[in-house]
Amino acid sequence: MKNYLILAQIIIATSVAYVWIFRYDVIIKEFKEFGLSDLTRTFVGASKVSLATLLIAGIWYSSLITIPAIIMGLFMLAAQYYHFKVKNPFIKHLPSLIFLILCIFTTLVSMDII
Repeated sequence: MKNYLILAQIIIATSVAYVWIFRYDVIIKEFKEFGLSDLTRTFVGASKVSLATLLIAGIWYSSLITIPAIIMGLFMLAAQYYHFKVKNPFIKHLPSLIFLILCIFTTLVSMDII
Protein backbone atom coordinates (compact mmCIF):
# COMPACT_ATOMS: atom_id res chain seq x y z
CA MET A 1 0.00 0.00 0.00
CA LYS A 2 2.99 2.28 0.67
CA ASN A 3 3.90 2.31 -3.03
CA TYR A 4 0.33 3.30 -4.00
CA LEU A 5 0.43 6.07 -1.39
CA ILE A 6 3.66 7.46 -2.82
CA LEU A 7 2.27 7.19 -6.35
CA ALA A 8 -0.88 9.09 -5.33
CA GLN A 9 1.22 11.80 -3.66
CA ILE A 10 3.34 12.22 -6.78
CA ILE A 11 0.32 12.29 -9.11
CA ILE A 12 -1.50 14.89 -7.01
CA ALA A 13 1.55 17.09 -6.48
CA THR A 14 2.89 17.06 -10.03
CA SER A 15 -0.53 17.59 -11.56
CA VAL A 16 -1.35 20.52 -9.30
CA ALA A 17 2.06 22.08 -9.90
CA TYR A 18 1.74 21.59 -13.66
CA VAL A 19 -1.71 23.19 -13.85
CA TRP A 20 -0.94 26.12 -11.54
CA ILE A 21 2.49 26.85 -13.06
CA PHE A 22 2.29 25.93 -16.75
CA ARG A 23 -1.46 26.15 -17.49
CA TYR A 24 -2.16 29.30 -15.53
CA ASP A 25 -4.12 30.81 -18.44
CA VAL A 26 -6.76 28.08 -17.97
CA ILE A 27 -6.91 28.85 -14.25
CA ILE A 28 -7.49 32.55 -14.94
CA LYS A 29 -10.37 31.72 -17.29
CA GLU A 30 -11.98 29.25 -14.85
CA PHE A 31 -11.82 31.61 -11.88
CA LYS A 32 -13.43 34.36 -13.98
CA GLU A 33 -16.14 31.90 -15.03
CA PHE A 34 -16.70 30.99 -11.37
CA GLY A 35 -16.94 34.69 -10.44
CA LEU A 36 -14.02 34.52 -8.00
CA SER A 37 -11.59 37.37 -7.40
CA ASP A 38 -7.93 37.59 -8.34
CA LEU A 39 -7.07 37.57 -4.64
CA THR A 40 -8.95 34.31 -4.17
CA ARG A 41 -7.19 32.81 -7.20
CA THR A 42 -3.80 33.87 -5.82
CA PHE A 43 -4.57 32.44 -2.38
CA VAL A 44 -5.80 29.13 -3.82
CA GLY A 45 -2.80 28.86 -6.15
CA ALA A 46 -0.22 29.59 -3.47
CA SER A 47 -1.95 27.18 -1.10
CA LYS A 48 -2.18 24.37 -3.65
CA VAL A 49 1.47 24.70 -4.71
CA SER A 50 2.52 24.73 -1.04
CA LEU A 51 0.38 21.68 -0.29
CA ALA A 52 1.80 19.89 -3.34
CA THR A 53 5.30 20.60 -2.04
CA LEU A 54 4.37 19.17 1.35
CA LEU A 55 2.94 16.04 -0.29
CA ILE A 56 6.25 15.49 -2.07
CA ALA A 57 8.17 16.07 1.18
CA GLY A 58 5.79 13.55 2.75
CA ILE A 59 7.47 10.81 0.73
CA TRP A 60 10.38 11.09 3.17
CA TYR A 61 8.55 12.54 6.19
CA SER A 62 5.23 10.73 6.53
CA SER A 63 3.93 13.14 9.18
CA LEU A 64 3.58 15.73 6.40
CA ILE A 65 0.98 13.79 4.39
CA THR A 66 -2.35 13.76 6.22
CA ILE A 67 -3.12 17.45 6.73
CA PRO A 68 -2.02 18.58 3.23
CA ALA A 69 -4.04 15.73 1.69
CA ILE A 70 -7.15 16.77 3.65
CA ILE A 71 -6.78 20.45 2.74
CA MET A 72 -6.09 19.62 -0.92
CA GLY A 73 -9.19 17.42 -0.88
CA LEU A 74 -11.22 20.35 0.46
CA PHE A 75 -9.97 22.49 -2.42
CA MET A 76 -11.03 19.75 -4.85
CA LEU A 77 -14.44 19.57 -3.17
CA ALA A 78 -14.77 23.34 -3.61
CA ALA A 79 -13.83 22.94 -7.28
CA GLN A 80 -16.63 20.40 -7.66
CA TYR A 81 -19.06 22.86 -6.08
CA TYR A 82 -18.09 25.65 -8.48
CA HIS A 83 -18.25 23.35 -11.52
CA PHE A 84 -21.81 22.42 -10.50
CA LYS A 85 -22.66 26.05 -9.76
CA VAL A 86 -21.79 27.19 -13.30
CA LYS A 87 -23.30 24.02 -14.79
CA ASN A 88 -20.13 22.79 -16.49
CA PRO A 89 -20.32 19.51 -18.41
CA PHE A 90 -19.14 16.41 -16.54
CA ILE A 91 -15.83 16.31 -18.45
CA LYS A 92 -14.83 19.55 -16.70
CA HIS A 93 -15.71 18.03 -13.32
CA LEU A 94 -13.58 14.96 -13.94
CA PRO A 95 -10.04 16.22 -13.09
CA SER A 96 -10.99 17.65 -9.70
CA LEU A 97 -13.15 14.59 -8.99
CA ILE A 98 -10.23 12.25 -9.68
CA PHE A 99 -7.95 14.34 -7.48
CA LEU A 100 -10.60 14.42 -4.74
CA ILE A 101 -10.67 10.61 -4.80
CA LEU A 102 -6.85 10.49 -4.74
CA CYS A 103 -6.80 12.90 -1.77
CA ILE A 104 -9.31 10.75 0.12
CA PHE A 105 -7.22 7.66 -0.64
CA THR A 106 -4.02 9.44 0.45
CA THR A 107 -5.62 10.62 3.68
CA LEU A 108 -7.03 7.19 4.57
CA VAL A 109 -3.78 5.36 3.84
CA SER A 110 -1.65 7.91 5.70
CA MET A 111 -3.92 7.48 8.72
CA ASP A 112 -3.65 3.66 8.45
CA ILE A 113 -7.41 3.34 7.94
CA ILE A 114 -6.98 1.30 4.76
